[in-house]
Amino acid sequence: MVEGTVAVVGVVGGEVFGAAAHDAIATADVLVGSPRHLERFRTGDTAVERVDLVGTLAPLVELIAARRAAGRRVCVLSSGDPGFFGIARTLRPRFVGDELRVHPAPSSVSLAWAAIGLSWDDADVVSAHGRPLRDAIEHTMRSAKVAVLTSPTNPPEVLGKELLASGCGPRRAVVVSRIGEADERIVDTDLHGLAAGQHDGLSVLLLIAPGRADADAPPLSWGRDEDEFAHRRGMITKAEVRSIVLGQLMLPRAGVLWDVAAGSGSIGVEAATVAPGLHVCAVEQVAADAVNITINARRAGVVDQVDVVVARAPDALDGLPDPDRVFVGGGGLDVVRTCWERLRPGGVLVATFVLIDRAVAALDLLGEMIQVHVDRSVPLAGVGMRLEPTNPVFVCRGRR
Repeated sequence: MVEGTVAVVGVVGGEVFGAAAHDAIATADVLVGSPRHLERFRTGDTAVERVDLVGTLAPLVELIAARRAAGRRVCVLSSGDPGFFGIARTLRPRFVGDELRVHPAPSSVSLAWAAIGLSWDDADVVSAHGRPLRDAIEHTMRSAKVAVLTSPTNPPEVLGKELLASGCGPRRAVVVSRIGEADERIVDTDLHGLAAGQHDGLSVLLLIAPGRADADAPPLSWGRDEDEFAHRRGMITKAEVRSIVLGQLMLPRAGVLWDVAAGSGSIGVEAATVAPGLHVCAVEQVAADAVNITINARRAGVVDQVDVVVARAPDALDGLPDPDRVFVGGGGLDVVRTCWERLRPGGVLVATFVLIDRAVAALDLLGEMIQVHVDRSVPLAGVGMRLEPTNPVFVCRGRR
């Protein structure tokens, strides 16, 4: 180690990685680390000052700075990758340039994904350690594949309970604790199992929305024919309009979608097939239509993603988790306004109307409108084909 530098060395399972990391430990005058790490390196070497990395960090940073200023070589031992939600972030403001050198080990997150054999270049990472739990929940709700760093104050089971209370859709939940250690523990469950368990607070929680890659699963669809849905005559969004609405919604990979005045639930059901991380709340006051929504969700293989609320909007919306996306297929402007007020930041609301006066009123609130008019081909008595018009539909959209 170069004199006058502070080395931060990542440790996993008592191992460090690379010649520079080994040299930093071997030549250190001062070793800083948790008692567990200090027991493993240069034990019994009385020439080395050993400092426990416990308690408040600010005085410890000043102690490290003082030892460095005195010309002593300081080595800080840290679990995993110190630059990944680690102590390097705390030390960097105190030391400039090459006064601080980091020698990482694999991070706990990369080891956790490796433990279940999945790549994670498409995964998000969220920390619930020393940060507001609500922020972690909101980020996690919007992700179909995420690793959450938990803490003693926000352990995995607390996140499970909060995610369920917030209306999170189905997730595979894997808790990886003490990765690389002799007492490593991996628990593979779902959100309900997660919430009911007791886990090490200092864990990595992996949450994965279900996929639909198996051969027996229904294919992804976008604008299926109306006759593929169970519906009360006329109470279904036409296939062409549905395709446009789903596009206008700009569906996220995960989150909460309200399908209000859902009718057959065609919008919510197709959205769930496209985005398996979505939790759909289908609100419909007609009991017979509500039964059809469940039938359609089961046929599409998304029944676990769709909750049916048999009640009248806007009163029915009070107990629902705040939405990231909303489709309003019926009701007055009061329904649209209530949905708009509950929409999360960055959310999208789409509403359809057949009456121009209602559409214009919604336009004043939401700011965007298009008219959709479709002509469908119809055979003409064996002599040819004619075009049969459908009723025009006004599609209004607002973005938070």
